[in-house]
Amino acid sequence: MAVKDPLPSYLFKKISKKFVILKIYLFTLQFKVLFNMENSKQHLEALSGIKDLMEKSTKFISLSGLSGVIAGITALIGAFIANLRIDYYLNTTFTKTRLEMYFSENLMEELTLELFIIATSVLVISVTFGILLTIRESKKNGQHIWGKNSKLLLLNLIVPLVAGGIFCLILIYHGLYVLVAPATLLFYGLALFNCGKYTLGEIKYLGILEIILGLVSAIFIGKGLLFWSIGFGVLHIVYGTLMHFKYNNKPQNAN
Repeated sequence: MAVKDPLPSYLFKKISKKFVILKIYLFTLQFKVLFNMENSKQHLEALSGIKDLMEKSTKFISLSGLSGVIAGITALIGAFIANLRIDYYLNTTFTKTRLEMYFSENLMEELTLELFIIATSVLVISVTFGILLTIRESKKNGQHIWGKNSKLLLLNLIVPLVAGGIFCLILIYHGLYVLVAPATLLFYGLALFNCGKYTLGEIKYLGILEIILGLVSAIFIGKGLLFWSIGFGVLHIVYGTLMHFKYNNKPQNAN
């Protein structure tokens, strides 16, 4: 007696045909997903390139992180020398504390000139290295060192700095030496925050930290050199190092 086929041949062919169609559909779907992923990757790369071009056209992005590190180290060396001179005046006079000496107009007239020379030397060294390293970075990024963006950056930076410099001279004229360090930190922080829209955005955060340090320094009268060392020394070194590894240390073809 013949055994009846539980699955008729026509039904088997129909199922096989549908299975083949399903495999073709799945293969096509997989190909489309891979193709779309590749297209998405290309689109993201294109958008990244457009973003870089827009930043180059609207911002001066060639600031060197190494110049910040050098400025920080120079500031710490200057602060160390200034501290030695302050200690020398303390040991050779009848004043017992730094705060007492800061309120002594006769002593501060002599010390101010020395501190001014030290600060000017720190500024000249920092600015010189900053210009040289920025020129090198501009060539690497294909940006003009003296273009529209760098002019806007310099203008927004220099106005608060000049105002702060004049204000510090007024403080010295009135014998308010204890407020000079807080004032320099405050105006420097305002200058950095002000020019943030024309360069790397991270510089705004450095500006905010400088402003906070300036305000705190104004509370702790007599500790100006310490806060000045943190603001112009330590923060510059940290910021410059981070910016160097984030922007300046990238391969040339990545820009």
